Amino acid sequence: MSQLWSKQTVSPSPNGGAARPTTPPSEVSLEVVSPPSTGGRQRNPGRRFAQIIKLKPKCVAKYKECHAAVWPEVARQIKACNIQDYSICHDPETGILFASFKYVGYDYAGDMERMRENPKVREWWAMTDSYQESMVPGAKSSEAGEPSWWKPVEEVFYQA
Repeated sequence: MSQLWSKQTVSPSPNGGAARPTTPPSEVSLEVVSPPSTGGRQRNPGRRFAQIIKLKPKCVAKYKECHAAVWPEVARQIKACNIQDYSICHDPETGILFASFKYVGYDYAGDMERMRENPKVREWWAMTDSYQESMVPGAKSSEAGEPSWWKPVEEVFYQA
């Protein structure tokens, strides 16, 4: 969507008050300014996702350690698949991990397939899956796809 900006020269008022335009309103020219190019598409405002899974009590330290040094190939693939604002939180009392992220792409299924095709991501998933217990009946692994290894949870409130 274009924005309109007025081109005016502003000069201070003689009495030291607020600045005022030096061009009379009838002579103000307008310039159409386009937003940065997004390949002909309007920028996707994003869709947030939230998921839960159980962390095995004996694996808490290992899980935190590997996430403190995420493999660069995995971090790059997450970004390349249009995922932003990704965080994972842990509740030590229940062992639940809560993940949330924003997807800003246009083809979620396709981006998740691209994620799954990356051998380093699959290796990462095999390692981290071994630290987890899925809460989804019939789930086999992160790599297997459906049913999902992480349990999706419904957003019931959001305020920006």
